[in-house]
Amino acid sequence: MPPRRAVTGRSQEPRKRFVEELRLLRAQKGDSLRHLGDVLGWDWSLFGKMEKGETLGGPEVAQALDQHYGTPGLLLTLWELALGDPSQFREQYRRYMALESEAVSLWHYAVGVLPGLLQTAEYAHEVLVAGGLKGTELTRQVEARVGRRELMTSEDPPRFRTILSETVLRTPLCNGQAWREQLQYLAAAAEQPNVTLQVLPHGARLHALASTDVMFLRLLDGRAVAYTESALHGELVEETGRVERLQRAYDAVRDLALTPAETRKFIGQMLEEVPCEPST
Repeated sequence: MPPRRAVTGRSQEPRKRFVEELRLLRAQKGDSLRHLGDVLGWDWSLFGKMEKGETLGGPEVAQALDQHYGTPGLLLTLWELALGDPSQFREQYRRYMALESEAVSLWHYAVGVLPGLLQTAEYAHEVLVAGGLKGTELTRQVEARVGRRELMTSEDPPRFRTILSETVLRTPLCNGQAWREQLQYLAAAAEQPNVTLQVLPHGARLHALASTDVMFLRLLDGRAVAYTESALHGELVEETGRVERLQRAYDAVRDLALTPAETRKFIGQMLEEVPCEPST
C-alpha cells in the first residue's frame, strides 16, 4: 500500500490537489485510462476528464479509486474538499456555458425560478438582487443573462423544453407590470416552434427532482450532459450513468406535468389574474 499523504498544505487549491493525486496514483500503478475503465466499470474517458480537471466525477468514483489504489479515504476526502472549492463552481459554470452555446437541444426543470433563457431583464434584475448582487456587477450579470436569450432566436436555434414547477408561476415579481410582461414573454415563447413549455401543477406526487433544478444538453456528438443546481450548489454532470439516472427522474416529472396546450391555457389564465396598471 502506498503511504497515505496528508491532506494539508497543498490543499489550499483542493481541485488542483485532487487532479495531481489522480495522475500520480495512476502513474505509480502503471495503469492506462482504458485499463482503469475496464477494471472499475466506468467509461475510461471519465477518468481522463477527471485528470484534466474538467469534472470531479462522483463520490462513488472516488471511493472506487481509493479501493483500487489502496488509499482508503484519501481521494474521497480530496473530492469532498474540491467539491466545496468556490473556484470549481465558477470553472464548471464556464464550461457549462460553452457547452450550452453548442447544444442542439436542451431540457430543463425549474423548482422555483424561471430559466435564464426565458427571463426578462426585470425578472433577472430582481432575482439577482435577491441573491445579493448590486452595482456594476449586478448590471453586468443582468446584461449577460438577457444576452443568453439570443441563443433561442438565432438562425438555427436549439430545441428547448422546460418544465416549470407551479411554484415558479406563483412567485410574482414585486412590480405587477413587470410580472405581467414576464408572463407575456412566457406566453409568446410557448408559441415558438422550437420551444416546449410544461407546468408541473401543485398536487403532483413527490419526485426525485423536488429540490433540484436541472438542465440537460444534447451535444453535436450525441452525448448528453447535465447541470444541476440546488440552493447552495451547482454541478456539471458528464458521467454517463449519472446523466441517465437524472434523465429517468426528468422523464417521471414530465409524465406528471400538464401538456403544452394545457400549459399555454394555464399561463393565459394567470395573465387574466394579474391586474393591469391603471392608465395615466
